[in-house]
Amino acid sequence: MTAALWTLVVLPAAAGGALLLGGRRADRVAPALALTVSALVTALAVTVALTRPAVDAPLLAAARWGLAVDGTAALVVPAVAAVALLVLAYAAVEIRADRGRFHGLMLVFLAAVLLTATATTLPVLLLGWEIMGAMSYALIAYHWRRDATVAAGATAFLTTRAGDLGLYLAAGAALAGGTPDLTGLAALPPGWRDLAAAGVLAAGFGKAAQLPFSFWLSRAMLGPSPVSALLHSATMVAMGGYLLVRAHPLLVATGWAVDVAAWGGALTALALGAVALAQTDLKQLLAASTSAQLGYVVLGAAVAPAGAVAHLIGHAATKALLFLAAGAWLTALGTRRLSALRGAGRRHPWVGAGFAVGALALAGVPPLALWATKDEVLAGARERSPALYLVGLAGALLAALYAGRALALLLGPVPPGAESGYDTERDGTRTVARGQQVPLAPLAVGAAVLGVLALPPLSGAVADAVAAGPAPPVRVAELVLSGLLAVVGVTLAVAVPARLPAPGWARAWLGLDPAARLLVVRPTLALARGLARFDDRVLDRAVRAVPGAALGVARALAHFDDAGPDRVVRAAPSVTRRVADALARLDDHGVDALVRGTARSARRLGALARRPQTGLIHQYYVQVVLVLGVAVLILLLAR
Repeated sequence: MTAALWTLVVLPAAAGGALLLGGRRADRVAPALALTVSALVTALAVTVALTRPAVDAPLLAAARWGLAVDGTAALVVPAVAAVALLVLAYAAVEIRADRGRFHGLMLVFLAAVLLTATATTLPVLLLGWEIMGAMSYALIAYHWRRDATVAAGATAFLTTRAGDLGLYLAAGAALAGGTPDLTGLAALPPGWRDLAAAGVLAAGFGKAAQLPFSFWLSRAMLGPSPVSALLHSATMVAMGGYLLVRAHPLLVATGWAVDVAAWGGALTALALGAVALAQTDLKQLLAASTSAQLGYVVLGAAVAPAGAVAHLIGHAATKALLFLAAGAWLTALGTRRLSALRGAGRRHPWVGAGFAVGALALAGVPPLALWATKDEVLAGARERSPALYLVGLAGALLAALYAGRALALLLGPVPPGAESGYDTERDGTRTVARGQQVPLAPLAVGAAVLGVLALPPLSGAVADAVAAGPAPPVRVAELVLSGLLAVVGVTLAVAVPARLPAPGWARAWLGLDPAARLLVVRPTLALARGLARFDDRVLDRAVRAVPGAALGVARALAHFDDAGPDRVVRAAPSVTRRVADALARLDDHGVDALVRGTARSARRLGALARRPQTGLIHQYYVQVVLVLGVAVLILLLAR
C-alpha cells in the first residue's frame, strides 16, 4: 500500500500545481477538480489509516525519504483530509475570482500538510513545513492588490518563520547526534537532545500560535474565510501542536521541555481566552480562541498525548464549522462586527444552528466534542501539577464565557433597524447560498460527537495508537465538574453578554504586535540601517575606490602605450616604406637589369647563330671542316 501513501501526497500537489500553471484558463474547472481531488485524498487517507503503510527511500547521504502512517497519523490524516474536503466544497460557492489560483494554492497547501503529518525523517518534515509556510502566506495574501492583506500575510509568514528556525536547529542537532529520524530524537546525547528539544518547542509554538507568537493569527484574519477555516482548524496551526505530540518522548527525555510545553500551553489558553472574551470582531474572537484551544493541545502534548490528539481532532471540526459560519454571515451581511451581527443566527437559522453547535462545543458543554477531550488534558495536568490544573481550568471557564457571549449576540433577537448596521466592510448579498450551508452539517456532527475519542473504550484505543501508555481511568467527578463549569460560564455569558470585561490590553491581543515591533522589528530595522550606513561609508567607498584606482592604472597604461607600442606602430609604416623603396631600387637596377642584359645577350647569340644558316651545302661543309679542325687543334694542344 505504499503507492497509496505516495499518491496521498503527490495527487493534491500535482493537481494544485497544474491549476496554478493554468492561470485564468483553469478558473472554470478549478472548483470541480479541487473537489474531486480532495474526495480522492479523503478516501486515500482512510485507506492508509487502516493499512498503515510506510515509505523508506534514499534521499540524502545522511538521511532518507521517510513517510509512514503510524497510530497518531492514522487519526490525524483522515481528519485533515475530511475538513479540507468540506472547506473546499464551501469555497467552490464563495470564491468567485481567480478560482484556479485559489484552489491550486489550497491543494498544494493540503499536500504540504499531509507530507508534514506523515514525515518520519527531519529532511522530509522540513520540506513539508517550508511549503506549508509559503502557501499560508500566499493564501492569507490572496487578495494581493490590497496592501493590508499582503502585510498580514508577511506578518504571519515572518512570525512563524522565526519559530521555524528552531526546526533547523533541531535538525542540525539530530544530524550531529547521528540520527535524522524523528523517533530517534529522544535517544540523542544530552547536549544535542536539549538543543533539539528547544528547537522543536520553538517551531511548535510558532506554528500553533502560542505565546509569544500568538499575534500573527490576528493578522491572518484578513484572508478569505475558507482560508481561515482550513488554516485554523486542521492544518497549519494544528500541525504545530501535532509536532509537539510526536515529540512527546523527546520532551520527556529532557525533563525541562515538558514543563515549558505544559506551562506555555496552559498560559496561552488562559491569556488568549481573555483576548477572545474582549474581542468585538467575530473572526478575531475565533482567531484568539484558536490560539487558546491549541494551548490545550500543547499542554496535552506534554502531559496527556492521547488527550491532545483527541482535542486536536475535535477542535478541527469545531473551528472549521465556526469559521465557515462566520464567512457565510460576512458574505450575506457584509460585516464581522459582533454588535452589527446581533440576531444573525435568527436571520439565517441553518447557519445559526451550526454556529450554536460549534460554540457550545468550543465552550466544553457536554456531551459535545471538546468537553471530554479537554477534560482528559486537564486530568493529565492535574497529575503533573495542581497549579497547572487550575490555570487550565481557568482557561476552560474563559472559553465558556467567550463562546457564550458570541452565542448571546448572534442568536439573540434581531434589533430594530438592524439593516443599518450591516455592510460596514463590504456589500452583503443578504442570502446564504445552499452550497455554503451544506458543509456545515457534517462539521456540526463532528463537533457534536468527536468527544467520544476521549471516552472509553475509544480513549484506550487512542492512547494505544498514540503510544501514550494506558488510558487514565474514567474520572466521573472531573467530567461533571468540567461540564458544569462550561454550562455555568455559557449561562452567565448569555445572561449578561454586554457586562463581561473587555480590557484594552486584551482587546489589543496583549500588546504582542506592538511588543514584537518594539523588541524585534525596530532593532532589526536599526541593525539594517546601521549595516546600510556601514555599507555606504566603508563598503561602498571601497567599491567606488576600485574604479578610481582602475582608472589611474588605465591612464598609466595609456601613457605607456602612447610612448612605447603606439610610437613603434606609427613608425613601422615609414620604415616599411623605406625598405620597400630600397628593394624597388634594387629590383630596378639589379635584378631587372640582369634580366634585361641576359635577354640582350640571348638575342645577340641568336643572331650569330642564324648567320651561318645560308642554305648553301658547300658552306655547311666548310663550317664542319673548320669546327673539326678547331677540335683537333684543341686535342693536340691539350696533350
